[in-house]
Amino acid sequence: MTGVAPPLLLIEDTPSLQMVYRSVLQTAGHSVRVASTAAEGMRLFQESGAVTVLLDLMLPDRNGLTLMRDMLVLRPEARIIVITANASINRAVEAMRAGAHDFLVKPFDEARFLGAVANAGGVARTLPKGAEKRAAKAEPEVVAEAFIGSSPAMQRVQDTIRSVATSMATVFITGESGTGKELCALAVHAGSPRANGPFIALNCGAIPQDLLESEVFGHMKGSFTGAISDKPGAAAAADGGTLFLDEICEMAPALQTKLLRFLQTSTVQPVGATRPSKVNVRIVCATNRDPVEAVRRGEFREDLYYRLFVVPVHMPALRDRGDDVVEIAEMALERFAREESRRFDGFAPDVLDLFRRLSWPGNVRQVLNVIRNIVVLNKGGRVTLDMLPGSLHREGPVAALAPDHAGGDGLNSLVGRSMAEIERLVIEETIARNGGSVPRAARVLELSPSTIYRKLEGWGVKP
Repeated sequence: MTGVAPPLLLIEDTPSLQMVYRSVLQTAGHSVRVASTAAEGMRLFQESGAVTVLLDLMLPDRNGLTLMRDMLVLRPEARIIVITANASINRAVEAMRAGAHDFLVKPFDEARFLGAVANAGGVARTLPKGAEKRAAKAEPEVVAEAFIGSSPAMQRVQDTIRSVATSMATVFITGESGTGKELCALAVHAGSPRANGPFIALNCGAIPQDLLESEVFGHMKGSFTGAISDKPGAAAAADGGTLFLDEICEMAPALQTKLLRFLQTSTVQPVGATRPSKVNVRIVCATNRDPVEAVRRGEFREDLYYRLFVVPVHMPALRDRGDDVVEIAEMALERFAREESRRFDGFAPDVLDLFRRLSWPGNVRQVLNVIRNIVVLNKGGRVTLDMLPGSLHREGPVAALAPDHAGGDGLNSLVGRSMAEIERLVIEETIARNGGSVPRAARVLELSPSTIYRKLEGWGVKP
């Protein structure tokens, strides 16, 4: 035992994606081996001793699913994260049933990517002795940077976090998409006596309902077709730390009942297990919906709501935070310029004026994406209006849906367009009006979220 972690193994045949994934992993401190084919991937898997594997299911020389099965035969303890496109979501479900630890549906963001690796054990299982404490000590600095802003609204949030962090009380975070709900959960964890324990995040809206129970509570080998090994769920993985349940209002009613029992007994019973086991977990949950409305509509159990809604924390929308947008933009410009080795001299006054006027439906996440866009596409200097993405120069609805100059309702501007164009305009505008949240837009349009994700991917749009 040398204390040196085995590398992560990435099997991806698209060179550009290889480069992006490897860069993200290496920046996060991981050692990475990369393969472009199934044959090369199997060779590196045998040679490197990799425990965590990131596997694209679409490979040029072999079906990724059969490769995964062969890997698990050789090394049953391997944690394999499959990567797939929306159009192949059924294959991802099949892979989960065959023993995959997790799956990522393209497009996914950096936080979801690194979170999947951490949850698979890329941190907790492979760091040398004592490294967990060092990693945990770095978290408060990351959280403090993410919570930049001196507005009264954010001061109230920070005061609440400081008060509740040291307790065992369940925290229920609400707020629009992009306001920083997961960072709020991380801040609660980092300020608690559990800071050296695991922080396990689970997005209840991103996992198919038929797999969610296994993801939360785990399963035993042979409990269903394809369960070739025991798998601990998120609740057991968070033992001694914090379990963060994001998009809690998207949880199926049947699983809500089991979650309520878990909260009452602090025991978990994996699928196929004959007896429960005790765990010591603190629960933090979040939603971008109105939980009271979800209870009223019968979509969320009232008794579970009252069990979880102990200490509420509301993350304010950026439009309600005054000049915080300026502080966030300046921080982001400095950080991204440093990462990209560029030199910028701040923002022109008219740019900051525009930032203050915008409603920022995507909240902090939208600001960070805008600043990243500026840094990547410009060499440096002072940020001026002509450097901004074109969409920022017009607030409100997209032009095609706005009232026309003749006083009409915008219908005239749609006449002559194809149905495909109109569909895209309506979907993108609905997402914008719902704070960038695809699940919320899907409810408004009465579509499946996976349908919208598939269309966005087809249009080359990252949600």
